[in-house]
Amino acid sequence: MAASQLRIASRRSQLAMVQTHWVRDELIRAHQDLTISIEAMATQGDKILDVALAKIGDKGLFTKELEAQMLVDQADIAVHSLKDLPTNLPEGLILGCITEREDPADALVVHQKHSDKTLSTLPEGAVVGTSSLRRLAQLRHHFPHLTFKDVRGNVITRLEKLDSGDYDCLILAAAGLGRLGLGQRIHELIDPSISLHAVGQGALGIECRAGDTRVLEQIKVLEHLPTARRCLAERAFLRQLEGGCQVPIGVNTHFDGDGDDAELVLTGMVASLDGLRLIRDTVRGDQRDPEALGIALAHKLREQGAGEILEEIFATVRPEA
Repeated sequence: MAASQLRIASRRSQLAMVQTHWVRDELIRAHQDLTISIEAMATQGDKILDVALAKIGDKGLFTKELEAQMLVDQADIAVHSLKDLPTNLPEGLILGCITEREDPADALVVHQKHSDKTLSTLPEGAVVGTSSLRRLAQLRHHFPHLTFKDVRGNVITRLEKLDSGDYDCLILAAAGLGRLGLGQRIHELIDPSISLHAVGQGALGIECRAGDTRVLEQIKVLEHLPTARRCLAERAFLRQLEGGCQVPIGVNTHFDGDGDDAELVLTGMVASLDGLRLIRDTVRGDQRDPEALGIALAHKLREQGAGEILEEIFATVRPEA
């Protein structure tokens, strides 16, 4: 294959295509002689919409089909929402690049009848739509008077269900709404004191074959080092806890200071599904060794009982064979 060609594998959802087209356009801007093709496909997570995500699997639901394309040399890279990418990748594939992060916060989107409400003032029994166990556990912890109902489908489908009255509000990623041009639907950004976000939320991860130096050099122009360090710390934390994307594990990262000397601050949370038990702590240290921080925080939470909570959850939500 000529060096000026690059093949991208992507999910075919509207958000995935927006993100993939952004990657394509940025790469063409950086490499003007590059010709890029996109192969869009539906993944298992896109096809099964009538079952809660936690019941059909917790790893690779939105990535396996894309990875297969790279492993059989039908694609050179895959573009993922980083929060969907498992922390352990198939042999022969690597996370080659992490793009600059959009706002990683969770966002409240309300039905128009609640336009005068905030998350803290929603009435008792208000129906909150979310398919995330992480959001569910944290919101149950802080707002036990609310009612929670699973919601599946792409962002547009979820908003249609909200507007038709099936839900009083939804909890969605602010970054996804922004990328779809739906930022005006954000009613409230949920403070990290209430809801820590998903590992990698707001960033894109570009996966490629290990050892493919040509492709790695091409995509590295999109790497954003501060985001990469934050996300590598978050992913190490999740990997150490052996948690997939469908367990109540949340994070928040920021830098304290300026430049390379700034400390990286990582906060992490593990909660029970009912929200009654929630363990949360923080570590800080050298941003040049982000994975060490993630591992340290995971050990810290395990010492406080996170392991027992996760074992109970895995026994509850593990898909049937």
